[in-house]
Amino acid sequence: MIQVGVLLPQNFRLLSIAAILDVFDTVNGFYRKDDLEIPFNISLIILEDKNYNFSEHPCVPLQKAAHLDLILVPSFATNDIKDSIAANRNYIPWLNKQHAAGAEIATFCTGAFLLAASGLLDGKAATTHVDACSAFSTAFPLVHLKADKTVTQDGKLFTSGGATSTFHLLLHLLQLHCGKDMAVKVAKIFAIDMDRVNQSYFSTFQPIRHHNDDIVASAQEKIENNYQDVATIEEMIKDIPSSRRNIVRRFKQVIGITPIEYLQQTRIEAAKKLLEQTAQQMTEVIYNSGYNDPKAFRKVFRKSVGMTPTQYRDKFQAR
Repeated sequence: MIQVGVLLPQNFRLLSIAAILDVFDTVNGFYRKDDLEIPFNISLIILEDKNYNFSEHPCVPLQKAAHLDLILVPSFATNDIKDSIAANRNYIPWLNKQHAAGAEIATFCTGAFLLAASGLLDGKAATTHVDACSAFSTAFPLVHLKADKTVTQDGKLFTSGGATSTFHLLLHLLQLHCGKDMAVKVAKIFAIDMDRVNQSYFSTFQPIRHHNDDIVASAQEKIENNYQDVATIEEMIKDIPSSRRNIVRRFKQVIGITPIEYLQQTRIEAAKKLLEQTAQQMTEVIYNSGYNDPKAFRKVFRKSVGMTPTQYRDKFQAR
Protein backbone atom coordinates (compact mmCIF):
# COMPACT_ATOMS: atom_id res chain seq x y z
CA MET A 1 0.00 0.00 0.00
CA ILE A 2 1.31 3.43 -0.94
CA GLN A 3 1.59 5.84 1.99
CA VAL A 4 0.31 9.22 0.76
CA GLY A 5 0.63 12.50 2.64
CA VAL A 6 -1.38 15.53 1.56
CA LEU A 7 0.05 18.75 2.99
CA LEU A 8 -2.39 21.20 4.54
CA PRO A 9 -0.23 24.31 4.46
CA GLN A 10 -1.23 27.72 5.72
CA ASN A 11 -3.35 29.50 3.07
CA PHE A 12 -4.09 26.31 1.16
CA ARG A 13 -6.70 26.45 -1.59
CA LEU A 14 -9.63 24.24 -0.61
CA LEU A 15 -10.49 23.39 -4.23
CA SER A 16 -7.00 21.95 -4.70
CA ILE A 17 -7.31 19.77 -1.59
CA ALA A 18 -10.79 18.63 -2.61
CA ALA A 19 -9.68 17.59 -6.09
CA ILE A 20 -6.74 15.58 -4.76
CA LEU A 21 -8.77 13.75 -2.12
CA ASP A 22 -11.72 13.15 -4.42
CA VAL A 23 -9.58 11.48 -7.07
CA PHE A 24 -7.65 9.25 -4.66
CA ASP A 25 -10.79 8.34 -2.70
CA THR A 26 -12.49 7.43 -6.00
CA VAL A 27 -9.65 5.09 -6.93
CA ASN A 28 -9.70 3.45 -3.50
CA GLY A 29 -13.46 3.02 -3.93
CA PHE A 30 -12.98 1.14 -7.20
CA TYR A 31 -10.60 -1.28 -5.49
CA ARG A 32 -12.97 -1.82 -2.54
CA LYS A 33 -15.81 -2.56 -4.95
CA ASP A 34 -13.72 -5.35 -6.46
CA ASP A 35 -12.77 -6.66 -3.01
CA LEU A 36 -9.15 -5.68 -3.54
CA GLU A 37 -6.74 -4.02 -1.15
CA ILE A 38 -6.87 -0.26 -1.62
CA PRO A 39 -3.68 1.16 -3.18
CA PHE A 40 -3.49 4.42 -1.19
CA ASN A 41 -3.40 5.09 2.54
CA ILE A 42 -3.97 8.83 2.86
CA SER A 43 -3.13 11.17 5.73
CA LEU A 44 -3.22 14.96 6.01
CA ILE A 45 0.06 16.50 7.14
CA ILE A 46 -0.48 19.62 9.25
CA LEU A 47 1.73 22.18 10.97
CA GLU A 48 -0.39 22.32 14.11
CA ASP A 49 -2.33 19.77 16.14
CA LYS A 50 -5.89 20.28 14.87
CA ASN A 51 -8.46 18.37 12.84
CA TYR A 52 -10.19 19.48 9.67
CA ASN A 53 -13.82 18.50 9.36
CA PHE A 54 -13.87 18.31 5.57
CA SER A 55 -11.96 15.03 5.42
CA GLU A 56 -12.33 11.55 6.86
CA HIS A 57 -8.57 11.08 6.65
CA PRO A 58 -6.47 11.48 9.79
CA CYS A 59 -4.59 14.71 10.44
CA VAL A 60 -0.97 14.06 11.40
CA PRO A 61 1.18 16.85 12.88
CA LEU A 62 4.36 17.38 10.90
CA GLN A 63 6.65 16.35 13.75
CA LYS A 64 4.84 13.01 14.07
CA ALA A 65 4.67 12.15 10.36
CA ALA A 66 6.39 8.90 9.44
CA HIS A 67 8.14 8.17 6.15
CA LEU A 68 5.81 8.58 3.16
CA ASP A 69 5.97 7.21 -0.36
CA LEU A 70 4.12 10.08 -2.04
CA ILE A 71 3.71 13.67 -0.82
CA LEU A 72 1.20 16.01 -2.44
CA VAL A 73 1.51 19.79 -2.09
CA PRO A 74 -1.68 21.73 -3.00
CA SER A 75 -1.93 25.27 -4.30
CA PHE A 76 -2.05 28.41 -2.17
CA ALA A 77 -4.98 30.81 -1.87
CA THR A 78 -2.93 33.96 -1.42
CA ASN A 79 -1.95 37.19 -3.10
CA ASP A 80 1.49 37.15 -1.49
CA ILE A 81 3.30 33.93 -2.25
CA LYS A 82 6.39 35.04 -0.30
CA ASP A 83 4.33 35.34 2.87
CA SER A 84 2.82 31.91 2.23
CA ILE A 85 6.25 30.34 1.84
CA ALA A 86 7.39 32.00 5.06
CA ALA A 87 4.28 30.77 6.91
CA ASN A 88 5.04 27.22 5.75
CA ARG A 89 8.81 27.26 6.11
CA ASN A 90 8.73 24.38 8.62
CA TYR A 91 7.67 22.06 5.81
CA ILE A 92 10.88 22.73 3.87
CA PRO A 93 13.45 20.68 5.85
CA TRP A 94 10.85 17.94 6.21
CA LEU A 95 10.33 17.80 2.43
CA ASN A 96 14.09 17.52 1.95
CA LYS A 97 14.31 14.72 4.49
CA GLN A 98 11.38 12.80 2.96
CA HIS A 99 12.77 13.15 -0.56
CA ALA A 100 16.22 11.98 0.57
CA ALA A 101 14.51 8.88 1.98
CA GLY A 102 12.95 8.14 -1.41
CA ALA A 103 9.57 9.89 -1.32
CA GLU A 104 7.98 11.20 -4.50
CA ILE A 105 6.78 14.80 -4.22
CA ALA A 106 4.06 16.26 -6.43
CA THR A 107 2.98 19.90 -6.38
CA PHE A 108 -0.14 21.45 -7.80
CA CYS A 109 -0.35 24.95 -9.28
CA THR A 110 1.39 27.45 -6.94
CA GLY A 111 2.38 24.65 -4.58
CA ALA A 112 5.52 24.49 -6.73
CA PHE A 113 6.77 27.62 -4.96
CA LEU A 114 7.10 25.74 -1.67
CA LEU A 115 8.98 22.86 -3.27
CA ALA A 116 11.24 25.28 -5.14
CA ALA A 117 12.01 27.07 -1.84
CA SER A 118 13.40 23.76 -0.57
CA GLY A 119 16.05 23.76 -3.31
CA LEU A 120 14.92 20.34 -4.55
CA LEU A 121 13.87 21.77 -7.91
CA ASP A 122 17.20 23.45 -8.65
CA GLY A 123 18.37 22.20 -12.03
CA LYS A 124 15.09 20.32 -12.50
CA ALA A 125 12.12 20.86 -14.82
CA ALA A 126 8.96 22.34 -13.29
CA THR A 127 5.81 24.23 -14.10
CA THR A 128 3.23 26.22 -12.14
CA HIS A 129 0.16 28.36 -12.78
CA VAL A 130 0.73 30.05 -16.11
CA ASP A 131 0.17 33.53 -14.67
CA ALA A 132 2.60 32.86 -11.81
CA CYS A 133 5.46 31.82 -14.07
CA SER A 134 7.12 35.23 -14.21
CA ALA A 135 7.22 35.50 -10.42
CA PHE A 136 8.42 31.90 -10.17
CA SER A 137 11.29 32.30 -12.63
CA THR A 138 12.39 35.51 -10.88
CA ALA A 139 12.34 33.87 -7.45
CA PHE A 140 13.90 30.57 -8.54
CA PRO A 141 16.22 31.16 -11.54
CA LEU A 142 17.95 27.78 -11.08
CA VAL A 143 14.75 25.86 -11.84
CA HIS A 144 14.17 24.91 -15.48
CA LEU A 145 10.69 26.41 -15.76
CA LYS A 146 8.48 24.91 -18.47
CA ALA A 147 5.81 27.61 -18.46
CA ASP A 148 3.77 26.09 -21.27
CA LYS A 149 3.58 22.60 -19.79
CA THR A 150 0.57 21.18 -18.00
CA VAL A 151 2.61 18.53 -16.14
CA THR A 152 6.30 17.91 -15.57
CA GLN A 153 8.20 14.98 -14.11
CA ASP A 154 11.88 15.10 -13.26
CA GLY A 155 12.89 11.99 -11.38
CA LYS A 156 10.66 11.70 -8.32
CA LEU A 157 9.53 15.33 -8.50
CA PHE A 158 6.27 16.26 -10.23
CA THR A 159 4.59 19.62 -10.85
CA SER A 160 1.43 20.79 -12.58
CA GLY A 161 0.04 24.01 -13.98
CA GLY A 162 -2.96 25.93 -12.76
CA ALA A 163 -6.42 24.82 -11.64
CA THR A 164 -7.66 21.94 -13.81
CA SER A 165 -4.08 20.90 -14.57
CA THR A 166 -4.28 19.34 -11.10
CA PHE A 167 -6.33 16.53 -12.63
CA HIS A 168 -3.76 15.91 -15.35
CA LEU A 169 -1.01 15.42 -12.79
CA LEU A 170 -3.28 13.16 -10.72
CA LEU A 171 -3.93 11.05 -13.82
CA HIS A 172 -0.19 10.90 -14.46
CA LEU A 173 0.42 9.66 -10.92
CA LEU A 174 -2.39 7.12 -11.20
CA GLN A 175 -0.99 5.76 -14.43
CA LEU A 176 2.41 5.30 -12.73
CA HIS A 177 1.01 3.59 -9.63
CA CYS A 178 -2.19 1.90 -10.81
CA GLY A 179 -1.80 1.53 -14.57
CA LYS A 180 -3.24 3.24 -17.61
CA ASP A 181 -6.62 1.48 -17.41
CA MET A 182 -7.31 3.05 -14.02
CA ALA A 183 -6.14 6.46 -15.23
CA VAL A 184 -8.52 6.26 -18.19
CA LYS A 185 -11.36 5.13 -15.94
CA VAL A 186 -10.84 8.12 -13.63
CA ALA A 187 -10.53 10.49 -16.60
CA LYS A 188 -13.96 9.38 -17.77
CA ILE A 189 -15.49 9.74 -14.31
CA PHE A 190 -14.19 13.30 -13.93
CA ALA A 191 -14.59 14.23 -17.64
CA ILE A 192 -10.91 15.08 -18.09
CA ASP A 193 -9.32 15.43 -21.54
CA MET A 194 -6.17 13.38 -21.16
CA ASP A 195 -4.43 14.82 -24.22
CA ARG A 196 -3.98 18.40 -22.94
CA VAL A 197 -0.26 19.00 -22.47
CA ASN A 198 -0.13 22.78 -23.03
CA GLN A 199 -1.44 25.55 -20.79
CA SER A 200 -0.01 28.66 -22.47
CA TYR A 201 -3.32 29.64 -24.08
CA PHE A 202 -4.78 30.20 -20.60
CA SER A 203 -2.26 32.91 -19.79
CA THR A 204 -3.03 36.61 -19.41
CA PHE A 205 -0.29 39.20 -19.77
CA GLN A 206 -0.09 40.85 -16.36
CA PRO A 207 2.88 43.24 -16.35
CA ILE A 208 4.47 44.43 -13.13
CA ARG A 209 3.19 47.89 -12.22
CA HIS A 210 4.03 48.30 -8.55
CA HIS A 211 7.60 49.53 -8.75
CA ASN A 212 9.38 52.81 -8.12
CA ASP A 213 11.17 53.34 -11.43
CA ASP A 214 9.58 56.35 -13.13
CA ILE A 215 11.52 55.87 -16.36
CA VAL A 216 10.35 52.27 -16.69
CA ALA A 217 6.78 53.29 -15.83
CA SER A 218 6.92 55.97 -18.52
CA ALA A 219 8.19 53.43 -21.08
CA GLN A 220 5.37 51.03 -20.13
CA GLU A 221 2.78 53.76 -20.59
CA LYS A 222 4.12 54.77 -23.99
CA ILE A 223 4.17 51.16 -25.23
CA GLU A 224 0.64 50.47 -23.97
CA ASN A 225 -0.74 53.69 -25.48
CA ASN A 226 0.99 53.27 -28.85
CA TYR A 227 1.14 49.50 -29.46
CA GLN A 228 -1.24 49.77 -32.43
CA ASP A 229 1.17 52.02 -34.29
CA VAL A 230 3.67 50.20 -36.45
CA ALA A 231 6.66 51.83 -34.85
CA THR A 232 10.02 50.91 -33.46
CA ILE A 233 10.77 50.94 -29.77
CA GLU A 234 13.10 53.88 -30.43
CA GLU A 235 10.16 55.92 -31.73
CA MET A 236 7.97 54.97 -28.79
CA ILE A 237 10.48 55.94 -26.11
CA LYS A 238 12.19 58.85 -27.87
CA ASP A 239 10.74 61.46 -25.49
CA ILE A 240 11.88 59.68 -22.34
CA PRO A 241 14.88 61.55 -20.87
CA SER A 242 17.29 58.62 -20.90
CA SER A 243 19.36 56.68 -23.39
CA ARG A 244 17.88 53.65 -25.12
CA ARG A 245 20.54 51.43 -23.57
CA ASN A 246 19.72 52.65 -20.06
CA ILE A 247 15.98 52.24 -20.59
CA VAL A 248 16.37 48.70 -21.90
CA ARG A 249 18.67 47.75 -19.02
CA ARG A 250 16.37 49.17 -16.35
CA PHE A 251 13.25 47.81 -18.04
CA LYS A 252 14.63 44.26 -18.11
CA GLN A 253 15.79 44.57 -14.51
CA VAL A 254 12.43 45.80 -13.21
CA ILE A 255 9.90 44.04 -15.47
CA GLY A 256 11.85 40.90 -16.34
CA ILE A 257 11.55 41.28 -20.12
CA THR A 258 12.84 43.77 -22.69
CA PRO A 259 10.73 46.65 -24.07
CA ILE A 260 10.45 44.80 -27.40
CA GLU A 261 9.13 41.69 -25.65
CA TYR A 262 6.75 43.90 -23.66
CA LEU A 263 5.44 45.43 -26.89
CA GLN A 264 4.98 41.99 -28.42
CA GLN A 265 3.08 40.64 -25.41
CA THR A 266 0.93 43.77 -25.25
CA ARG A 267 -0.02 43.31 -28.90
CA ILE A 268 -0.73 39.60 -28.52
CA GLU A 269 -2.92 40.26 -25.49
CA ALA A 270 -4.84 42.88 -27.49
CA ALA A 271 -5.29 40.38 -30.32
CA LYS A 272 -6.59 37.74 -27.90
CA LYS A 273 -9.23 40.15 -26.59
CA LEU A 274 -10.33 41.04 -30.12
CA LEU A 275 -10.61 37.34 -30.98
CA GLU A 276 -12.61 36.68 -27.81
CA GLN A 277 -14.91 39.69 -27.84
CA THR A 278 -15.43 40.81 -31.44
CA ALA A 279 -16.41 39.44 -34.82
CA GLN A 280 -13.67 41.35 -36.62
CA GLN A 281 -12.15 39.70 -39.65
CA MET A 282 -8.68 38.30 -39.10
CA THR A 283 -7.11 41.06 -41.18
CA GLU A 284 -8.76 43.64 -38.89
CA VAL A 285 -7.56 41.83 -35.78
CA ILE A 286 -4.02 41.78 -37.14
CA TYR A 287 -4.06 45.49 -38.00
CA ASN A 288 -5.80 46.61 -34.80
CA SER A 289 -3.32 44.76 -32.63
CA GLY A 290 -0.39 46.55 -34.24
CA TYR A 291 0.80 44.16 -36.95
CA ASN A 292 0.98 44.73 -40.69
CA ASP A 293 2.45 41.38 -41.68
CA PRO A 294 -0.10 38.52 -41.33
CA LYS A 295 2.58 35.85 -41.57
CA ALA A 296 4.66 37.44 -38.80
CA PHE A 297 1.55 37.90 -36.63
CA ARG A 298 0.51 34.26 -36.94
CA LYS A 299 4.04 33.06 -36.18
CA VAL A 300 4.35 35.22 -33.05
CA PHE A 301 0.80 34.40 -31.91
CA ARG A 302 1.29 30.66 -32.20
CA LYS A 303 4.65 30.79 -30.41
CA SER A 304 3.21 32.88 -27.57
CA VAL A 305 -0.23 31.28 -27.19
CA GLY A 306 0.39 27.72 -28.31
CA MET A 307 -2.28 27.64 -31.01
CA THR A 308 -3.30 29.57 -34.11
CA PRO A 309 -5.47 32.71 -33.90
CA THR A 310 -8.37 30.82 -35.49
CA GLN A 311 -8.09 27.97 -32.98
CA TYR A 312 -7.98 30.49 -30.14
CA ARG A 313 -11.14 32.22 -31.39
CA ASP A 314 -12.94 28.90 -31.73
CA LYS A 315 -12.03 27.97 -28.16
CA PHE A 316 -12.69 31.24 -26.34
CA GLN A 317 -15.03 33.49 -28.32
CA ALA A 318 -18.30 34.20 -26.48
CA ARG A 319 -21.20 32.74 -28.43
